[in-house]
Amino acid sequence: MKSASSLAIGSLLAATLALVGCADQTSHGLTGPRADEVLVTTEDAPIDAEEVVIYPSDGPDGGAVMRTLGIMAVPASRDIRVGVVQSSAAITLGSSAAYEIRDKANGLLLLTGPAGTVATVTLVSAPASFLRLQVMCSTNLTAVAARKTLAESFGHPTMTQLHPTLGCTRLYVGQLPTTASTTIRNDFKNLLISQGIAQSDAFYAVVAVAGTSTIYRIVRGATNIQNVNPVVVTATGEIVTIGTTATNGLTYRGKGEARVTPAGTLAGINELPLQQYLYGVVPRELPPTSQWGQPEAQKAQAVAARTYAMRGYNKRSADGYDLRATTDDQVYGGYSAEHPVSSAAVDATAGVVATYQGELIDALFSSTAGGHTADSEEAFSYSPYLRGVPDRDIDGQWDKQADKTLEKFLKDDKPKLLLKEQKGDHEIGYSSYYRWSYEWTMEEMSGLISALAGQDVGRVLAINIVERGPSGRALKVDYVTEKAGTVSSGRDGSTRAALKYRNAAGAIVNLPSTRIFIEPTYEQGLSGPVTGYRVYGAGFGHGVGLSQTGAAGMAAQGYTYGQILKHYYTGIELTEPTAVATIP
Repeated sequence: MKSASSLAIGSLLAATLALVGCADQTSHGLTGPRADEVLVTTEDAPIDAEEVVIYPSDGPDGGAVMRTLGIMAVPASRDIRVGVVQSSAAITLGSSAAYEIRDKANGLLLLTGPAGTVATVTLVSAPASFLRLQVMCSTNLTAVAARKTLAESFGHPTMTQLHPTLGCTRLYVGQLPTTASTTIRNDFKNLLISQGIAQSDAFYAVVAVAGTSTIYRIVRGATNIQNVNPVVVTATGEIVTIGTTATNGLTYRGKGEARVTPAGTLAGINELPLQQYLYGVVPRELPPTSQWGQPEAQKAQAVAARTYAMRGYNKRSADGYDLRATTDDQVYGGYSAEHPVSSAAVDATAGVVATYQGELIDALFSSTAGGHTADSEEAFSYSPYLRGVPDRDIDGQWDKQADKTLEKFLKDDKPKLLLKEQKGDHEIGYSSYYRWSYEWTMEEMSGLISALAGQDVGRVLAINIVERGPSGRALKVDYVTEKAGTVSSGRDGSTRAALKYRNAAGAIVNLPSTRIFIEPTYEQGLSGPVTGYRVYGAGFGHGVGLSQTGAAGMAAQGYTYGQILKHYYTGIELTEPTAVATIP
């Protein structure tokens, strides 16, 4: 890849983007609770005696979450559980105040610790885990048995397990290492599809084999305790630390917990009231600096984050918590990340959520839309309230045209003039990713497309964007190659992962956005051999839903948080959670 000095991204604006957004993800990270199985009537079903799925008996629901008819009803007072450490060999729990560590299941006091110390939790033993492909979940036991027999006739290991809440019987096929590559997983899934065992919606789960008990070791100083249940830390003042070593823990409100994951490692979990959780989310998603600290923008982010969190209750229950503390869900920095401006916005909008036809919306957001947000199906699946909208407001009139030609794309880029006059695109002046560019050599592009194709493609002879969405984002890109014919990449994550680049820090990362134009570079101006490719782009993230920098720009021009949210989420209402009966 090119050296960091060749980076051209951000050359059109001096502002540096500090937003992380929960947006820069592929569809598995941001589509809300996934409908893994169709809901069916409860019916007893046998489970293979020698194998079980490891699922915490005292899991995150605590009886507070109920599934019925495919809808999740969640009390507004329900605490949220956040995976602040998703996987580690050790978890440290402690506090700057005196603390207690108890057995999660029965409340038994295991040890106490003085202020400023930590206890280290490790695993003495845990069941071995494997990747298995779930091919069905049904109450039709005859159908499950028939599919199981078919899989075994091809020599595949199988197992069945009763779904703890839906009541259907899962059928898992295969047993791959948890470290198996994407290629190996895809090849095995495709094999099962060709054999009539699986369909395209089959998915992998980490499943543990019974026979070894889970035993936790908790150590502080000379104290060494073993326990069979997850452990929880609470402290005077309700501020705890959770980390992976004695020196790297962050501070969090509420409780800290260490428990085994389905992969046989440890997760560090923070459980706390939703409002307090949002105190640590909003400043990390929309930093309350002079550039993005407008109160109305902070309020809009608070409502979007609250809505996303409530819709995400139980989303990652198989891991023992609701949401991750990363861009996979929402970035959460805990107590140490809190800021008075952000906390005030959370309190000012207490209880307010965004709904569509009485249901919580999937409140997706991204850092920078580049002037026009995307229809949800340009990156994910269709949603009636996630419609692409323009960000350009000139003299009170919304420009409904997305830039779909390079000439217009570059012509409309007048950041200094528009920012000075405080009109035009709301994102201009708030993000260095509003407009950006980058160049690859032919050797670099050949390497990227060879990786995409899984073989040496030789020179990349041409790059053609053959399909665009309404916002101008690339939906399909064809790469005409010397040795492999035409290779293609698709929507959002596929193309962004294919066209990696080296950022200013020297790291090789995915392309910021698919709102792009790509042109060849030549040895002599516009003639001679093609030496590489140049991309002109706009935005950072998938561009669906709320634009965080756009929200900052709108707030600076006098829009309220309600107006901001209703602009980016089509046809929504802002309601109190007591009026929200269901989460789809």
